[in-house]
Amino acid sequence: MDLSVVIPVFNERDNLVPLYEELKRVLESLGRSWEVLFIDDGSTDNGDAVLRELKARDARVRALRLARNCGQTAALACGLKNAQGEVIVTIDADRENDPQDIPTLLRILEEQGYDLVTGWRVDRWKNAYLTRRLPSVAANLIISCITGLKLHDYGCTLKAYRREIAKQIRLYGEMHRFIPFIAQQLGARVCEVPVRFRPRQTGHSKYGMSRVIRTLLDLMTVMFLSGYSTRPIQVFGTIGVILATLGGLWTSVLVFEKVALGYSLARRPALLLAVLLLVVGVQFISLGLLAEMLTRIYYEAQDKPIYVVKEEL
Repeated sequence: MDLSVVIPVFNERDNLVPLYEELKRVLESLGRSWEVLFIDDGSTDNGDAVLRELKARDARVRALRLARNCGQTAALACGLKNAQGEVIVTIDADRENDPQDIPTLLRILEEQGYDLVTGWRVDRWKNAYLTRRLPSVAANLIISCITGLKLHDYGCTLKAYRREIAKQIRLYGEMHRFIPFIAQQLGARVCEVPVRFRPRQTGHSKYGMSRVIRTLLDLMTVMFLSGYSTRPIQVFGTIGVILATLGGLWTSVLVFEKVALGYSLARRPALLLAVLLLVVGVQFISLGLLAEMLTRIYYEAQDKPIYVVKEEL
């Protein structure tokens, strides 16, 4: 199979047939073997009937139905795992992404040697600057600064992957928006290209402000796993050493004041705070050592390597 198109679906019944027709026209013009893989993420709008109909019409259509609504990250993970193509394209089911951009992504992926090409919805929210565009720009800027991978649009689902990279990506929580950074940590060359953005015609958006906190927490998780999953003592140990050092110095100063200067410590909370800093510092160091033991058990029990081989010569 040359090309797989993975589409996570949740209550998008009215968009399925128009999206399939658009994809079919684009994919047939490429002159390659292809498949369209719908991942039904526990939809409740009877969209499975439409998927069955599409499957009956075209053998190149595949559909996997999840037992319950697991979220877009889980649906994408399922699609990437089950896709059979040498190149895998992911696209939203709401038709906001334009299938006409797929040939551009494929051309850049193959001609310029990238492993992952991700879309940048340039004209998104141009009529809602304060309510949608400004928060989106700020979020992408923060993620870019923290991860070090400078992208304008981390949330765009329209992406093209080489198979060897797509199969290595492991997703949890809401981490689908960090796929470019995760791929880069696996040694992938990542590129961002402008793509079209089309307003939704039917249905309603599944995104809300509740995802902001979850995204921030997942960003912290991604950064920890990418940088310190094999050396947690450097995180917890550093915090512990700093706190223990501050607590030890503060305690020493207070003891000097008591012994040498005769100051009373009975009504001063400073001693309790200093001792608390010292104890918490020791606890953080202990937590780091325990995390190191768990890390070694995790990697050794699964025979999981701590490196990624790109090529054997």
